[in-house]
Amino acid sequence: MTRPLLVGSDIDGTLITSTERVSRRTRDCLRRFTDSGGVLALATGRPPRWLLPVLEQLPVQPMAVCANGAVLYDSATDRIVDTHPLFPDQLRAIVDTARTVLADAGGVNIAIERAGTSAFNPQSELFIVAPDWAHAWHSADFGEEEEEELLSRPAIKLLLQNAELDSADMHRRLVPHIPPDTAHLTYSVSGGLLEVAAPGITKASGLRAIARSLGIPAERVICFGDMPNDTEMLRWAGTGVAMGNAVRQLRDIADETTLTNDDDGLATVLERWF
Repeated sequence: MTRPLLVGSDIDGTLITSTERVSRRTRDCLRRFTDSGGVLALATGRPPRWLLPVLEQLPVQPMAVCANGAVLYDSATDRIVDTHPLFPDQLRAIVDTARTVLADAGGVNIAIERAGTSAFNPQSELFIVAPDWAHAWHSADFGEEEEEELLSRPAIKLLLQNAELDSADMHRRLVPHIPPDTAHLTYSVSGGLLEVAAPGITKASGLRAIARSLGIPAERVICFGDMPNDTEMLRWAGTGVAMGNAVRQLRDIADETTLTNDDDGLATVLERWF
């Protein structure tokens, strides 16, 4: 690969360590990259409000592809640049299909993410759960609505939860019944949680929009990731790099595999040029 002009990086398991820090080596490398005129873009399943602890560790305030591509966020100005929501009829159809397909395994519980206008909007207005949602950690900072109300307005992400299956099993069972022209299904954790976006909306679609706005061809883009929701961006980029801690399916499709996120894998690759 020639010297990259755009770096697209996942956050968890990629840019940050297992203690949620951007290492000094990675930070210094990214500073050299951006000082040379390169552009850093984050590409994450996180919503904008979860970026702040990461942004304060970076040498620049980058554009961020959030919610797996459904939100384009300018962290320098705290502005939601673009959104790609699922609409009520789509939400209802996906939930009904998931309930039918997974009926023998307990069906699904649901929650949704909404975009808002700022990373500082109250979380209770942006993360809304149905009454039977099982929280992964204790928190009072969420909204709760009955299912019909929950699905009555557009959402940037639909979350499908199942206590009996892991995420890979859910994905394998549902993909044949929810094709790509209906929605995009992916996951970033193993514990029975699928993340659903509008058709064609992935981290790759968000990064493609950023690259196009800057006149940067895909061949001059390098992307780093570790989980299945990074698949499309690693395939799209001129060079797709899987972390040493990445799931097998991502390492299988990547152009190369680097060291783990705790061993400065991202910096190890970028230091070839910077």
